[in-house]
Amino acid sequence: MDKKVFYMVDVFSGQKYGGNQLAVFPKGHLFSDEEMQRITREINFSETTFIFPNESQDNRYRVRIFTPAAEVPFAGHPTLGTAFVIQTFLAEKKYDRLILDLNVGPIPVDMEYSEGRIDMMTMKQNPPVFGQKLSGVDLAKVLNLSVEDIDSRFPIQEVSTGLPFIIVPLKSLDAVAKARLAKDHYVALIEGLEAKAILFFAPQTKYPENHLHARVFTEYFGVPEDPATGSANGCLAGYLLEYEYFGDKTLKIQVEQGFEIGRDAILYLSGEKKDGEITVYVGGRAALFAQGELF
Repeated sequence: MDKKVFYMVDVFSGQKYGGNQLAVFPKGHLFSDEEMQRITREINFSETTFIFPNESQDNRYRVRIFTPAAEVPFAGHPTLGTAFVIQTFLAEKKYDRLILDLNVGPIPVDMEYSEGRIDMMTMKQNPPVFGQKLSGVDLAKVLNLSVEDIDSRFPIQEVSTGLPFIIVPLKSLDAVAKARLAKDHYVALIEGLEAKAILFFAPQTKYPENHLHARVFTEYFGVPEDPATGSANGCLAGYLLEYEYFGDKTLKIQVEQGFEIGRDAILYLSGEKKDGEITVYVGGRAALFAQGELF
């Protein structure tokens, strides 16, 4: 009888118990949709994934991603964390690239190795789609900030590379740190929007080797604040390139996230804007910290 085994992985952290945690079940065919949702709710991480083998290509796998609230078409740290589990425990040989067939479409994940072990994983996300621009007054109310905390040189805007986020540029690290979600204003804001989560960032950082400090509020998905969000940072990368935030059409930066909730994480963003088209990549490290079996 097949065992309902699972693995617990930290993503976007170079050590255990940092970054964003994930539960990965390699035998998704053993579960019904209802069971997958219930298990995710009980585990209560930001996402849980279920893997389904694809018999057409050895390096290609079907993956479904669930939050405690619902199944989602795409999410960043579950994509990288699941690729880590596939390569570490399921793949028959060492691949430089895995293809994960998500509900949003195929996402390639490239592997870099050090001393025979996975060191860095990078996923190419779908081209960013830019949506509605929003009011600074409204977002200041949602984040419990003043309008002066928002960097008005750049717009507040919905951006999606498969899962939409509201991107909010702030002026200072202090503004990022003091932000608090005003739930009444938040509910009123997202009611008419495709995006349900908010990434806000500033150019000041805790550590000098990093380029931006970010936070992501994800109350709608059952987790108040996400410690490390690959999908949101992919949207951020597209936003930075679209508006040439750093004065360039190419991008290669490190973003720190999760510090306010004690889950320090680093995400590596890269990409370019060429002939009106934007390509974005999000990279990070992963570490296994537990494994088990459902009874």
